[in-house]
Amino acid sequence: MSKPARKQQDPTLKLLTERSSCRNFYARKIPERVLSQVLEAGVHAPTGGNLQPYSIIRIEKAQTRSKLAELCGQAFIGQAPVDLLFCIDWHRSRRWAELEQAPFTATDSFRHFWISFQDTIICAQNICTAADAVGLGSVYVGTVMDLMPDLRRILRLPEGVLPVVLLSLGYPRTRPSPRPKLGADVVVHRDWYRELPARELRAAHDEKYQHFGFEMKPEKLKRLEQACRKAHGAKFARECVDGILRRGHINMAQQYFGLHYFADVMPAHNDMFLKWMREFGFGWFRKWRPRR
Repeated sequence: MSKPARKQQDPTLKLLTERSSCRNFYARKIPERVLSQVLEAGVHAPTGGNLQPYSIIRIEKAQTRSKLAELCGQAFIGQAPVDLLFCIDWHRSRRWAELEQAPFTATDSFRHFWISFQDTIICAQNICTAADAVGLGSVYVGTVMDLMPDLRRILRLPEGVLPVVLLSLGYPRTRPSPRPKLGADVVVHRDWYRELPARELRAAHDEKYQHFGFEMKPEKLKRLEQACRKAHGAKFARECVDGILRRGHINMAQQYFGLHYFADVMPAHNDMFLKWMREFGFGWFRKWRPRR
């Protein structure tokens, strides 16, 4: 008796679970037909109220891609044949409202900002998935948030258009294996939020990062101690460093929050981002006063 055929995994689910970020592209141009299909998938993404409050800047000029690569410190941005900058765009909606004599306060409303941010990211993810489906590789670049004034100047962004994320696209020279993730048993909560026991929480992250540790080099210890002291005080900093010396390495959480996303630097940039929000025409963080 023959064995029953193994059920093949649904190709869409396989695509989603096996995706990985590509940072090494061939110079080969993406055919217009292929790129159009990918972009169409993006603009058909779910959107609040069907408003589509976003724009995509398609960047193909070599000079512009090279400039962005230099500013971001990411060579693959210039190597990729196409870079897509996803922006919240209330400028287009404001113009439409003005043409139709409709009241408009979206740039002063946190609700509108929150939904438009979601819509922009959902559109980007649709395009990311579509790109993988047609054999392209892609990688998100979130650090464009540090370049908002530069992007505004280089890409001629009008008031009410705010950069959110960049996606580099191209045919992959190499496609790395997917990185381990926390499982659904950790991330998905049934009916209400479940506080994981400390042992379970640590075990889940140890499995994800494969118990990876970093050398406790003097310059790293000094920088981590500084981050801890500024964020949580001298006592916390001493306890953190003492724990590292006993253990013999810097753990992944300390690497991420102390030495990669500096805990003493990240919040210090808040005022800068609020300043940029004002300059880009957004006022949702201020008390709103109706115009008379």
